[in-house]
Amino acid sequence: MRIAVVRETREAEARVAMVPELVARLTALGHEVVVETDAGRAALIEDTEYAEAGATVVADPLPDAELVLSVQPLDRESARRLPEGAVTVSFLPTGLETDLVRDLRDLGITSLAMELVPRISRAQSMDALSSQSLVAGYRSAIVCAGLLRRFFPLNMTAAGTVPPAQIVVLGAGVAGLQAIATAKRLGAVVRAYDVRAAAAEEIRSMGAVAIELDLPTLDGAGGYAREMGEERAQLQRELLAPYVAAADGLITTAAVPGRTAPVLVTRSMVEQMRPGSVVVDLAADSGGNVEGVVAGEVVRIGHAQVWGGRNVPAQMPGPASRLYAQNLVHLVTLLTDSSDGADGAPSGALSLDLDDEILAGACVTHAGVIRHEPTRVLLEGPSEGAGA
Repeated sequence: MRIAVVRETREAEARVAMVPELVARLTALGHEVVVETDAGRAALIEDTEYAEAGATVVADPLPDAELVLSVQPLDRESARRLPEGAVTVSFLPTGLETDLVRDLRDLGITSLAMELVPRISRAQSMDALSSQSLVAGYRSAIVCAGLLRRFFPLNMTAAGTVPPAQIVVLGAGVAGLQAIATAKRLGAVVRAYDVRAAAAEEIRSMGAVAIELDLPTLDGAGGYAREMGEERAQLQRELLAPYVAAADGLITTAAVPGRTAPVLVTRSMVEQMRPGSVVVDLAADSGGNVEGVVAGEVVRIGHAQVWGGRNVPAQMPGPASRLYAQNLVHLVTLLTDSSDGADGAPSGALSLDLDDEILAGACVTHAGVIRHEPTRVLLEGPSEGAGA
């Protein structure tokens, strides 16, 4: 199978879908790897490194490509240049990329969306949402420490004692737990809250104090929280307000792919924070957990600096690319015929088994059909007789 790795062209995207040290894993499966010129430049990877690893570096890898790997979805012009039956693998926010999804359907392109990989134990190695959230969570704590004009750790000196910074983290998924762990390693006192029941123990395991509110938990499917009603959301904000006001730094991480982020912190809550305080909102790209946040900017609300995260994993493109490439290698392995060819070497043939729950869950379009039902309903409407 001819695997094309393309250069990312979307603004602020510095990651690359494959790294040189993993090219050999693909060629060992019988694949030919073709990398677009300068694909890894923004992640500080040179073309010569890909060539030395066994890939071919070309100006245009799309002609004759059977499988295309990218971080962001292809643009519509690139998609139209693919041969019918080609497979694309990338993040693909279908609700925002409706025109592209229509094109992929009409062109007969099979598209797999990494954010739709089911959250089951067999797919953990392919869970790109988690791998990129790990990077974002680490980055959030570093940004908070950089903006906060005081020490994170306790310092006891002959000149006196400097107390540690007080950090509050809202959301204890992968990003939140990594933010907690990093802030703790930097020496801060950390408190954290999540609406899921199991999260309190995970928070404590990181050495933080779990904030306990007298509210029912909201455990949902796939490890995500259930959506909360406005009455409960308002009560939660009221109960969290004293913790936010007492924090030197606030990090918010609550986001669910394909949905608008819940507003956890109002402008008036931020205005109660002390002078010099910092807010880091990792959900700014999807609307933000903090009222008034702007993705990609630092705005002032009251006495606080509010940093809106924009494509945060791409701000650390080296480790983010390596983790994402590992996810892709495991997925490509699932897409590869494991039988040997006539010469005894791996055949490297494409094996798209849509009866496999991982591939079926991740598939958006295939053979002229939109297979992801929410996207199909969005673009084509309910099936005839649905709900009858």
